[in-house]
Amino acid sequence: MRALVSVSDKTGLLPFVQGLRELGWTIIATGGTQKLLEQSGVQTVGISEVTGFPEILDGRVKTLHPKVHGGILARRDLPEHMEVLAQQQIETIDLVCVNLYPFRQTIAKEGVTMADAIENIDIGGPSMVRSAAKNWRDVTIVCDPADYDTVLAELRESGKTSDATRLKLSAKAYTHTAEYDMCISTYMRAQAGLNEKLFLEYDLKQPLRYGENPHQDAKFYASLEPAPYSLAFARQIQGKELSYNNIQDANAALNVLRDFDGAPFCVALKHMNPCGAAVGQTIEQAWQAAYEADKVSIYGGIVGVNRELTAEVALGMKPIFLEIVIAPSYTPEALEILSAKKNLRVLEVPMHPEAQAPMQYVGVNGGMLAQRLDVAVEAVKPEMCVTKVKPTEAQLADLDFGWRIVKHVKSNAIAVVRDNHTIGVGAGQTNRVGSAEIALKEAQAAGFTEGLVLASDGFLPFGDTVELAARYGVTAIVQPGGSIRDEESIAKADELGITMLFTGIRHFKH
Repeated sequence: MRALVSVSDKTGLLPFVQGLRELGWTIIATGGTQKLLEQSGVQTVGISEVTGFPEILDGRVKTLHPKVHGGILARRDLPEHMEVLAQQQIETIDLVCVNLYPFRQTIAKEGVTMADAIENIDIGGPSMVRSAAKNWRDVTIVCDPADYDTVLAELRESGKTSDATRLKLSAKAYTHTAEYDMCISTYMRAQAGLNEKLFLEYDLKQPLRYGENPHQDAKFYASLEPAPYSLAFARQIQGKELSYNNIQDANAALNVLRDFDGAPFCVALKHMNPCGAAVGQTIEQAWQAAYEADKVSIYGGIVGVNRELTAEVALGMKPIFLEIVIAPSYTPEALEILSAKKNLRVLEVPMHPEAQAPMQYVGVNGGMLAQRLDVAVEAVKPEMCVTKVKPTEAQLADLDFGWRIVKHVKSNAIAVVRDNHTIGVGAGQTNRVGSAEIALKEAQAAGFTEGLVLASDGFLPFGDTVELAARYGVTAIVQPGGSIRDEESIAKADELGITMLFTGIRHFKH
């Protein structure tokens, strides 16, 4: 029996090959793999001894030869195949252990040149992998060091690998080459300025019990590269397994937290909408204000903070039914307090700035939408004012806070704010007046009837929302502007003594 070994990732290789040798296998090896094995005392046959042809072109050509691929691809159950091998003096190769040049690792390096990338495009390796995978009934293909022990165990037990194992390894091999080619294609198309194709690569993180509803199947996949503000790379410290809806809600919470890295901040969410949010001098103050913003909606919700979660915050959370708590870190005392709530999902999530906004993908029937995540954050400034009445410093602070929050509320979206915390949120209504009415009534019910600030994710084309806001005690409004009827809302604001600011950018969230 002969095995061809040519690997870039040499993890676990030596004991695997030593095991094959102990079982009487002949080892064919190439270049650096042969050098490593020979230095470790493992006898090998060089690839040039098999092909009768030297490795040429700096190793670009070494295994692309009939004596390699004929030995791999020949069907042992077809006499005519075996006769051809005999006529051409080709011996069978029964196991191929190959993984590919480190293309992905190469292009991830800072300052990598295209020339470096090109030299790390493997040609012979994928060809051998695909040949062995195609002929899986006769040949064992091993690409993943994690499979070495399984293969050796079966060879020791029965002298060969099982049909089921070879089929599984063949499927893994095609996945290995598909991922490799996709990475190269994505890189080369970027160099050429092409965007006619979209290739996405994710690994299964966990199967989910069900999807949005119990009758829907669902799975959770993670991207290959770790990312901040990502559930896929969170550490779950305790609690039940995350559900589909948990993941959606927690992801929404992380997108809000992403916009508030400057000061201690806390947000509570329900059904992907903020129901309470606040900035504080300390994380304890932020938590308390966010909780008091809506003590009803927080029940069964999610809470996220952007600072280490302390014992004081944990004590405040203890009597409340929450699904998930998210923080970048926890004090030991906080974890001890939260551990009393066995079903509470406690997640530790990396939170640090990114070089650029991540891509966001949304499936539609028969297609996919792709966009950069909306990470734009515009500081609300006095020069944005379009009314006669100018904002005070306190109003500017609340306008800025409300503007950051409303972008995370489903459109049509209205957020009512005072003293750097939400006091009313109107989400997802079919008209903006309806959303405003919900938010303003929430504020009134909580006892807030004066000095309020209102933020709208889209423009206010009529004076009706401004008039409604004034009746509930709103004194300042921030909105994108841009309607052909902006003058109507400006005039109404001037009439009612309200200051209004236009940011010049909208933040719809469908």
